[in-house]
Amino acid sequence: MKKTINYLSASLSTLILLSSCGNNQNTSITDMDSTKTTTHVVQSDFGETDGKKVSLYTLTNDKGTQVSITNYGATITSFVTADKTGSKNNIVLGFNKLDGYLARPPYFGATIGRYGNRIGKATFKLDGTNYNLKANNGVNHLHGGEKGFDKVVWDVAPLVDSASSITLNYVSKDGEEGYPGNLKVGVTFTLTNDNELTINYTAETDKPTVLNLTNHSYFNLTGSVDNTILNHVLMIDADKYTPVDGGLIPTGELKAVAGTPFDFTKPTKIGARIDSVKGGYDHNYVLNKAGKSLSLVAVVTDSMSGRKLEVFTKEPGIQFYTGNFLDGKIKTDDGKSINKNAAFCLETQHFPDSPNKPSFPSVVLRPGEKYETTTTYKVSLLP
Repeated sequence: MKKTINYLSASLSTLILLSSCGNNQNTSITDMDSTKTTTHVVQSDFGETDGKKVSLYTLTNDKGTQVSITNYGATITSFVTADKTGSKNNIVLGFNKLDGYLARPPYFGATIGRYGNRIGKATFKLDGTNYNLKANNGVNHLHGGEKGFDKVVWDVAPLVDSASSITLNYVSKDGEEGYPGNLKVGVTFTLTNDNELTINYTAETDKPTVLNLTNHSYFNLTGSVDNTILNHVLMIDADKYTPVDGGLIPTGELKAVAGTPFDFTKPTKIGARIDSVKGGYDHNYVLNKAGKSLSLVAVVTDSMSGRKLEVFTKEPGIQFYTGNFLDGKIKTDDGKSINKNAAFCLETQHFPDSPNKPSFPSVVLRPGEKYETTTTYKVSLLP
């Protein structure tokens, strides 16, 4: 029995069904092959791939907000919140069946690794050794390669009763996609009663390696791909960005946003100057935040739904992407075409091509060190 929420079609009756079905389950919390429930987490079968069973986990808070996550790609499949009228909609792109993800959409909701974003010419040097990666974006390496963390089945830690939280683990073997070191990765998703989805990443390695983890959720705060995100209003707390070449690889320059279409230091409609940016926005912003504390770095508002999205992170950068490559070929569960500018991404990160840019913040992880970073997406209503 599956209990999922279709993109842009979640209704109150669906939410009631989720609750009533979950309360009738008597299966053990350690039986990962059948549907079970804790107080705030519902598990259901989601299919099978690579000879492994895949599950869907729905987190629910006391306000009825729900986030569904599958251990295929540690992927967020839905984020259901109320709008200003009380109507509940899914505000991220996703599917209610595994087949939608096996068809390789452009990273909808996925955990990205080992390296989020691009590495130029699919190569880097570390401690005097050259490492050649899979070139899966022209001559460049993108989002971990041909089979990155978004295309593997993650292990699930035992669920914790009464917690709206789930932890997924994956071991990336030495040489996978060309990266050095056996890397142990953990990602914990937690939904709070303040409608905050917090994502905490941890990792350890047995050889020096590079690492840059992020989540690739596509948001549309209206809850419908019938509406573009061009009327959403965006603020990014960044005075600089990293200009890119024709292959979207940073040139190495940190350029001021002032006086350019990249300036979102004051709330501005996404579509106000997008025509002045060739291809649309797909750029890394150098955040003004100091140090590694969790800080508010971006705010998006939508007057149509009355929703506000705030992004908090420990990362030094954020990739703002406006769904430029969505061309209508991919459809929602209810058959609607997903077209250009149907959603936006705010991917918290270290900078693209950092392994080849010594002046950028380091992405090197060494044995004995522990990688840890956190990002929170908080949804609320405008006053």
